[in-house]
Amino acid sequence: QVQLVESGGGPVQAGDSLRISCAASGLTFSTNAMGWFRQAPEKEREFVAAISWNHITTYYADSVKGRFTISRVNAKNTVYLQMNNLKPEDTAVYYCAAHDAAQTMAELGRVNYWGKGTLVTVSS
Repeated sequence: QVQLVESGGGPVQAGDSLRISCAASGLTFSTNAMGWFRQAPEKEREFVAAISWNHITTYYADSVKGRFTISRVNAKNTVYLQMNNLKPEDTAVYYCAAHDAAQTMAELGRVNYWGKGTLVTVSS
């Protein structure tokens, strides 16, 4: 049974930094691309960032490029999202995701597995 468990969300102020994590189990983590999506209140879920299985390739939504960094530690079956200079519009539930290919996740939004999400609230 595949499980993706997010952690690290919470309330922060605009301009703050926050790192959220996703611990994976039940899948061969080192061969899966991993990603983050988010869903703000009354909005559709959207792609945020993705990273290839070998760390080489990353993809970012334009809205977070230059502020967010995705990384992974295959030995720990964990993927991270470092979020800097947070803005109120970054407020959302952040979901961890896994798929065969990072590019497919980024460009088509295709995901094989989802986590349950962690809430990030940014106040002004």
